[in-house]
Amino acid sequence: MGGKRAAKNKQPPAAADGAAVVCLPADCRLAVQMALKEQLQQVLQHGDIVIDAQALERVDTAALQLLVLLRRELEQNGGALAWRGTNEVLHEAAALLGLEQSLNLPTATSA
Repeated sequence: MGGKRAAKNKQPPAAADGAAVVCLPADCRLAVQMALKEQLQQVLQHGDIVIDAQALERVDTAALQLLVLLRRELEQNGGALAWRGTNEVLHEAAALLGLEQSLNLPTATSA
């Protein structure tokens, strides 16, 4: 009842520059794609989006393809995709699929 109304009116978290922030789940594989897609669609009209990959432990091709599509759609609408908390899991998966440039990932830093 009130929970649904509150959820509809809930604004996505924002970065310091006002960009919407989407936090990737630790397990970002096919099983969670619908929830991630819904979350991305909700913030798409926001303009700029920051993807927080800090908690990411697993990612599959479907999730990376979804993020590539998000970036393309954002750019077509004048928005931008930025990253926060990228990690080795994300960089390795993107490199394996040749998607680092398509995702506009920041350069991986050595530990």
